[in-house]
Amino acid sequence: MMRFSTLIAAAMLMAAPALAQQQRIDPKDLKAPPKLPEMAGPSNLAGTLAQVNDENILLLDLSTGGRVKIVMRPDVAPKHVERIKTLVREGFYDGTVFHRVIDGFMAQGGDPTATGQGGSKLPDLKAEFNDLPHVRGAVAMARSQSDDSANSQFYVVLMPVLRLDRTYTVWGRVVEGMKYVDAIEKGEPPDNPSKIIKASIAADKVPAPDFAAIKPAATPIPAGALNLPPPAAGPIPPK
Repeated sequence: MMRFSTLIAAAMLMAAPALAQQQRIDPKDLKAPPKLPEMAGPSNLAGTLAQVNDENILLLDLSTGGRVKIVMRPDVAPKHVERIKTLVREGFYDGTVFHRVIDGFMAQGGDPTATGQGGSKLPDLKAEFNDLPHVRGAVAMARSQSDDSANSQFYVVLMPVLRLDRTYTVWGRVVEGMKYVDAIEKGEPPDNPSKIIKASIAADKVPAPDFAAIKPAATPIPAGALNLPPPAAGPIPPK
């Protein structure tokens, strides 16, 4: 037994130099860490509660039969929330349709041309990537290839798609009325697209329409929209 133990010890001593050589790191093999997208600050502080007031609540009255309540997050995406408020109070979104709706992914709207090519006359926004995840009900700004190309188009996430995190600016989340988002007509574009009847900020106390009196009606699609290439702005569909 002693001789066997001695053999093992000798073998370990012989292997030690080779092991040390194997574990030695050549500085040439060290690589720089990957560059992460620029992000806004944390969405909240530990031990504190998010402060929500009516000035930061977006209301969308949809043709699908009800009002959707969205809590906006100026703490992580101040410029995007400011843009939404400005356009809402101008009546920009009233009557616009959801022109790109993929089942199990997202519903995109906010384009007055209903083609995926349009936007407002205001300048594009600089990205405000943050730590808010693309969970069900999250609301984010659509954009084209450039990070800083968001303008007026936005989308509501129907099912979690976390691989889009930190590549599109999430600026809010649906807290009431998600069933009316789920009911939005699907298609790229839909044959009979659902629309935003009225968009408002809760602080302005705009009454909801009489949804029972609103009859679903076909919304005309601009000529040639059915033959358009993929929308210029919007999140990448799931694979």
